[in-house]
Amino acid sequence: MLEIKHLETLTAIRETGSLQEAAEALHVTQSALSHQLRDLEARLGVKLLNRRTRPARLTTPALRILALADEVLPRIRATEKELYSLAQGESGRLYLAIDCHSCFQWLMPALNSFRKKWPDISLDLSAAFSFAPLPALIRGDLDLVITSDPEPLSGIEYTPLFRYELVAVLGSQHPLLKQPYLQPKHFAEYTLISYPVDRERLDVFTQFLDHDGIEPAEIRQAELTPMIIQLVASHRGLTALPNWAVDEYLDAGWVHTRPLGPDGVWRTLYAAKRSEDMSAKYVLEFIEQAQRTCFEHLQGILPAK
Repeated sequence: MLEIKHLETLTAIRETGSLQEAAEALHVTQSALSHQLRDLEARLGVKLLNRRTRPARLTTPALRILALADEVLPRIRATEKELYSLAQGESGRLYLAIDCHSCFQWLMPALNSFRKKWPDISLDLSAAFSFAPLPALIRGDLDLVITSDPEPLSGIEYTPLFRYELVAVLGSQHPLLKQPYLQPKHFAEYTLISYPVDRERLDVFTQFLDHDGIEPAEIRQAELTPMIIQLVASHRGLTALPNWAVDEYLDAGWVHTRPLGPDGVWRTLYAAKRSEDMSAKYVLEFIEQAQRTCFEHLQGILPAK
């Protein structure tokens, strides 16, 4: 059976031109090197050296093994180098999934800052609106998931990023603006405009309407936050969004907000990661960068409890 040491031995013989110099390069005795070669020849049933010549010449079977060595050894050395870099936290992979439509507002600046500091980290980003991201994280398809719906899963740990308020968003002339806060029953009279995801993944249902068993008069879906805001501003319905995702539209006077219930609905956004990656420097650095970026760019958020 061929082993890596055999590939290295034949490579050393080819490069040095003699058994003695090859043994010195490999830090073994010439006797030990000769014994290794004879043992391999016996197992393979072929001659690897023509010992009748001076110096000994590599045979055709040996040259075939060297062709394999030229292909395999560089890959092994590259992998060893990569594993060393991984162990030192200097390189790796960071594949993210975002389970939040409005997260891109702060995520892109965070990623841009991260890329500058960690240029050797392979980055990939996907929106987790059409698949379950946490099982993908467990499988190793992803390395980090941004979510407001943590699940108690073995091997997964959550780092809170910040707290935010989920608020009702209404057009500037909407009759419900007379209310200091909205109750679930108010939604029964109007169209709810939401992102195109299952209702089990929409906080306005799970954290508010479902508590009272209330259904909106109608549900209309739109993929982008600006599209939802335009529909609300045009009095096509109302919506519920994170408070920080609405700020720029409030400043323009297009829409107004009201709390959901007398105490409001507050949620926490988390970064989910595998427990085994807790010591990876670049993963921890990205989470810290994300937290800094959030508080630099977003209004109305609070530190996570």
